[in-house]
Amino acid sequence: MRDAVFLATMLLLLPLAVARPFVGILLWSWISFMNPHRLVYGAAGSMPWAMMVFAATLLGCVLAGEPKRFAFNAVTGLIIALMIAFSVTTMMALGSPGAVYAKWEHVEKVLLGLLLTASLLTERRRVHALVWVMVISIGYYGVRGGIFSILTGGSYRVWGPEQTMINDNNHLAAALLVTLPLMNYLRQQSRNAPVRIGLAAAMCLTLLATVSSYSRGALLGLGAATAVLWWRSSRKVVTGAVLAVCLAGALAFMPAQWTERMQSIGSYDADASASERLVLWGISLKLALDRPLVGAGFTGPYTRSVVDTVAPGGPARAVHSIWFELLGENGFPTFALWLMLTLAGVYYCFRLVAISRNRPELAWAYDFGRMAQVSIVAFLVSGTFLSLSYWDFYWTLLVVIAGAHSIAKRELVVEASAGARGWRQHAFARANPGLAAPPEPEPGMAVATGSAAAPPLARPLAKRPAAAV
Repeated sequence: MRDAVFLATMLLLLPLAVARPFVGILLWSWISFMNPHRLVYGAAGSMPWAMMVFAATLLGCVLAGEPKRFAFNAVTGLIIALMIAFSVTTMMALGSPGAVYAKWEHVEKVLLGLLLTASLLTERRRVHALVWVMVISIGYYGVRGGIFSILTGGSYRVWGPEQTMINDNNHLAAALLVTLPLMNYLRQQSRNAPVRIGLAAAMCLTLLATVSSYSRGALLGLGAATAVLWWRSSRKVVTGAVLAVCLAGALAFMPAQWTERMQSIGSYDADASASERLVLWGISLKLALDRPLVGAGFTGPYTRSVVDTVAPGGPARAVHSIWFELLGENGFPTFALWLMLTLAGVYYCFRLVAISRNRPELAWAYDFGRMAQVSIVAFLVSGTFLSLSYWDFYWTLLVVIAGAHSIAKRELVVEASAGARGWRQHAFARANPGLAAPPEPEPGMAVATGSAAAPPLARPLAKRPAAAV
């Protein structure tokens, strides 16, 4: 029954993606992040929905004439540079050609979709809508996992959907951590009380699901995200009290076996899993040093023959670190581009907060900039122990941050231009209280004085410079 409902829903939404290209972007993001087709059975679960939706969106862009222009900024520029860099390292890859090119194709498709997403993020409503899709896509597993944890007393791990990037309990926990601040942003911006209450409840359940993943890396990420959230809050006493109560409640709920696992963080040298990760990181570093410009290529650290070139007999498997995974597979130049992509997102976050501070009309940008900072920290800390270097959700977040910055900056320019055009009316109103200000004359037009008309101005009056943004 579920597959029939899902199939019917998708067949109804695909024409809408053609008619409204941005709806196609929302649908493509939902399919990519949540993977709803993995929750159904039958033929609907194996169909290439992401490709079908993206093709329908491209057709809609052609028919609708969207986007009007390419959204070029630091994030999109670095995405283009990464597409080129990944292509170069793929041509020089050491792994099995079939596996290498399969991963390259997947990553390139994601980056191409992000460029289209960036160009269609033209207004605040679209930013808000995409954030909603991101929250619903990952938040669904947080709410479901939180309920599961309550019913089982936290005795079992929470897992993500099968055959997805967030199937692993550690990966799911990191995804939930990155999503939590975005939930809070939507809660802050919602005018509807039931929606705010629902989002607050979803945040509590998602927090519990994160803890119930039994992920030690997620616990470290949770600590870092909590610290940044408190630091960036405007009411530190209230925020600190709420965070302390929520964290204490979630930790107290967990059974003794969870506590024992988390205590092993302090004795990582005696833990086999932690020790093996250090070995894997060392192998990836050796691969990068052996071929500093291009690395071993996609799947290099996973391939026995490649690993044996630098560490004979060493483990050939997932690297479990966003930093070392990308470094070992692509070398130092591509790693620098990948790192600069995150730094660009951080820069735009701080600029968002700076240009929107004390501006009620840009409260959405102020809140989003602060919460996005928390999401970035959550990803970087928890991702230190996970293989999520090419996670499309995180890259989408960086694209949304850059788009929000462009929109907020454009709104400031419009506001400053309107103020510059209307300065004569403001001056007249101050000098003649109670009288209506005359209409603003167009440059070069005659200005009425009494019954006679003044001759045209020799040159238009200079406008005041726009306020610095």
